[in-house]
Amino acid sequence: MKKLTELMTAYTNRSDAAGIDNTPWKTTPVGKNIEVNMKIVEDLFGPSKDVIRRRFTFGQKKRKAAMICVDGLIRADRVALEIMKPLMYGSFLGDEPKTLPRTMDDVQSIYMTAGESRAAETFDDLVTGVLSGDAAVLVDGIPGVLIINAKGFPQRSVEDPQTESVLRGPREGFVENMRTNTALLRRRLKTPDFIMETLTVGQKTGTLVTVAYLRSVADPSLVEEVRRRLGKIQTDGILDSGYIEQFISDGGSTLFTTVANSEKPDAVAGKILEGRVAIIVDGSPYVLTVPTFFIENFQTTEDYYIAPLYATSLRLVRLFAFFISILTLPLYVALTTFHLELIPTELLLSMSAAKGNTPFPTVVEALLMIVVFEILKEAGIRLPRPAGQAVSMVGAIIIGETAVSAGLIGAPMVIAVAITAVSAFATPAQANASMVLRVLFLLLAGTFGGLGLALGLLLLLVHLAGLRSFGVPYLSPFVPFHLPDHKDSLFRLPHRWLLTRPSDLASRNPRRQKPSS
Repeated sequence: MKKLTELMTAYTNRSDAAGIDNTPWKTTPVGKNIEVNMKIVEDLFGPSKDVIRRRFTFGQKKRKAAMICVDGLIRADRVALEIMKPLMYGSFLGDEPKTLPRTMDDVQSIYMTAGESRAAETFDDLVTGVLSGDAAVLVDGIPGVLIINAKGFPQRSVEDPQTESVLRGPREGFVENMRTNTALLRRRLKTPDFIMETLTVGQKTGTLVTVAYLRSVADPSLVEEVRRRLGKIQTDGILDSGYIEQFISDGGSTLFTTVANSEKPDAVAGKILEGRVAIIVDGSPYVLTVPTFFIENFQTTEDYYIAPLYATSLRLVRLFAFFISILTLPLYVALTTFHLELIPTELLLSMSAAKGNTPFPTVVEALLMIVVFEILKEAGIRLPRPAGQAVSMVGAIIIGETAVSAGLIGAPMVIAVAITAVSAFATPAQANASMVLRVLFLLLAGTFGGLGLALGLLLLLVHLAGLRSFGVPYLSPFVPFHLPDHKDSLFRLPHRWLLTRPSDLASRNPRRQKPSS
């Protein structure tokens, strides 16, 4: 009892320095005395009514035992049939060994019928397992704890992803359950070479994170770098893969993401086959992949399921739409403010007549329209669907038409904003970056004209050329230029010509297929 008192005193007087949980029970071994163990369990979980603490006896010797689990995270039928029944009922059938079990491994091998169970030693293992949906079994006189898989919490079914819709190709999307997501990948990569390593991130949430890669393809230094960055994360909670993305990405000050994400298992499997590493976060339907290239923002999985010429055309259209989304308004402001001589006379007269006597300068009109459009877009996304459609209708018809009729905004400006908005939707992966770039280029164009716009494009190019994603140049294979990798960059050649993987990703195993294919 003295040892128990000292332990509980240390636990009560714990110090959470800098918000990080460093309580002593994490390394405290589970002892032989079940009463001492249950006292610690009671103090850890407190008055939480959803934590089930079931005491029972089993075996002909009436050995004391206890089972701890969380109601709502486990399947009651699995607990009854695979844990309680083998212990309480099966041990009375006359098949109990003469030698009583001395370790949790003995209990596991003699009594357990569950498909997945393991013996653990510390209270940290017990708490982590119970809060992850497992059941923990304690036996009097045997040190350690038996962690048995009994997960059965509610989850969303696999369905068509909302952010990556396709006309042709698989329509399965990741869900919030990590084991479902790993199974979706395992179905597509049926090889023992496909490795999945799991670790825990987040002191309070204890979020499971899986690192997935092909052992013979992925660069070992890349895998080790992913492990290192994940291991350096010291925070209270990880609630979505977006947390991980911001912790491990290169260049936190950039507008462009250096960590890709996807809801589609076929997209992630394709990237793993190229030598990338996937990061699966429990509770998130978005799987991260590293490293990533700038050109990937204009590629989709559907490109690989359709004719190469059509796929290449679509990639060019997406790239063109990206530049339209960030340059249309700035170019319009620069031409109408500083470079009227570059506009054809008939077009200039038509634009002047349409603009009329609007009270605001062109750059102010553009900024107002951008702000109004972003407000309408945000309202349409956040409001319930019927109300969101009504807001979009009001914004598109009433506000726009009324503003032009009242002479507050010129009709050419409304057309330019509409073209910008539609073009931005063609490249959703760069929607956030294009919105900020649009405003920056607009200010440069409104202040310095074409010179400011050219300067902004030059700075953007220099910035992109300096970015790296896990040590790989962000503009690869354009900077540095590598001709063989262009068979699947801006252009997409037929599959029979895609003989090698990207050189910056799979230098140790570049061959993808044989030429005879």
